[in-house]
Amino acid sequence: MTIAQTLLFLIRLLAGTGVFLVGVHLLTANIEQLATGRLKELFGRTADRRLANVGIGAAATALIQSSGVTTVLIVGFVNVGAMSLYQAAAMIMGANIGTTVTAQIAALSAFPITTFIQILTFAGIMVSMVCKRDSAKRTGFILAGLGLIFVGLSLMSDAMKANRDAIQGIFETVSNPFLLLLAGVLLTALVQSSSATTSVIIAMSVAGLTIGTGGNEALYIILGTNIGSCVTALMSSATAGANARRAGLIHLLFNTLGSALFFVLLLCWPGFMDATFRQWFPAAATQIAMFHTFFNVVCTLLFLPLCGWFVRASQLLIPERQAQRQETFLDERMLSSPSLAISQLVKELVRLSDTAMDAFRTGYRAFSGKDRALIEPTHQLIDQAGGICQAMVNYLIRLSAQSKLADERPISSLHSSLGDIMRIAEIADNFTKYAQRSIDQGLDFSDGVRGELDGMVERVEALYSLTKRAVLGQDPALLPQIDRVEEEIDRLRRRLIDNHIQRLNAGACRAESSGVFINLVSNLERLGDHLTYIAHAIQE
Repeated sequence: MTIAQTLLFLIRLLAGTGVFLVGVHLLTANIEQLATGRLKELFGRTADRRLANVGIGAAATALIQSSGVTTVLIVGFVNVGAMSLYQAAAMIMGANIGTTVTAQIAALSAFPITTFIQILTFAGIMVSMVCKRDSAKRTGFILAGLGLIFVGLSLMSDAMKANRDAIQGIFETVSNPFLLLLAGVLLTALVQSSSATTSVIIAMSVAGLTIGTGGNEALYIILGTNIGSCVTALMSSATAGANARRAGLIHLLFNTLGSALFFVLLLCWPGFMDATFRQWFPAAATQIAMFHTFFNVVCTLLFLPLCGWFVRASQLLIPERQAQRQETFLDERMLSSPSLAISQLVKELVRLSDTAMDAFRTGYRAFSGKDRALIEPTHQLIDQAGGICQAMVNYLIRLSAQSKLADERPISSLHSSLGDIMRIAEIADNFTKYAQRSIDQGLDFSDGVRGELDGMVERVEALYSLTKRAVLGQDPALLPQIDRVEEEIDRLRRRLIDNHIQRLNAGACRAESSGVFINLVSNLERLGDHLTYIAHAIQE
């Protein structure tokens, strides 16, 4: 080829690859948005059964058409402690099986009917432009993405057909298995998509091109793509906790060992492709796609019993840090899946409420025991709650920027609940002031009065226990019981204040104590109100 012909070929090839990648992105991003509810349900079914976790990983990847997205989500769940490394190892193996679906779709380009599939590009865009509903628009983008995948494959294949003889002469000289494996690794790491690299090989086969002698050479590149696909998870986990980095390492170990095993097999059996897939499937594109699926299924069956070994190896290679990061359920990897991100925000909301309630308990002990030493720990817990709240607000802002309309109500509800929880922290701060005032003014309360206050605090604790159950379980059936306890707290406030007034009239307590006592009881009632508001927010 002349320089001009070579340049034109590269432009057409890169254009086809770009169109293919845009199609994959449209397909993946919009399926992921539509399927977040199903993803939440799938990942919520994590269990100790390895086959079940393999199935979850495969189903999630087949659903959203991207093993990269799935493994990043798995790394995120491991990072926040919502999934164990044993579960993650099996799910990663399943994700490798699920990702072969994209290659199977690309293999359809070998059949004439796929020419008509390209019209989905126009049809999908028209649907997204005409329809008003968010789900309909996303469905249109999914159709357009599917059409663009085949348009891109067609462009790549046509570019190769136009220069078949010259390109074939180049690729016939490339037969070194190690170079082909390395090419697969580097190309996949560059585009961060094993599906893209595999689809280029499929486009070559549709154009009638072969690599090397036409034997096992193409398969060496496929093996390399599986190693290169680990780059996304490794990059995602680089700045995360030890367990998240271990999950990324498990992905690398699994794919590298599997590729090494098949690499040796192909070296020892030069006629593997001729004796197997070429005998079973007539189309070259289908042969490559089927090998990709076969490779991942066999590796999963071989290594699934060794999940424990992969976990131990990752723990040995990545030891636990001495200074652990503060626990949090927030992970930016979840932001691309709003339903999953909201689930993690709910858990973080409970962690925040636990911290605020700990501040309240410590402040109350400072008051009841007239213990000045507990005032500072209370303020530290309040500051900790403030830090968690600010992190949640920042996370909610980022989530809101890329979420769909259906997610806005729970996001708004979470914002509202944050305000209620921080009111609890303010009440804890008020208790430190009551403690300080009691100590400075020498205010004493009888055992009977302290008993009444303890009884009201017990009802507040019962209310918090119910609220926590309702929020974590998203269980509105608990709301009537929560309302009854809140009404009990209201009645207790009125009774305690009436009793206090009677003691004042009888001269049984000092007038100076009224300000502290009445405000303290009123704060306990307010605390109950805020807990009830938090519980009722689950109706959103």
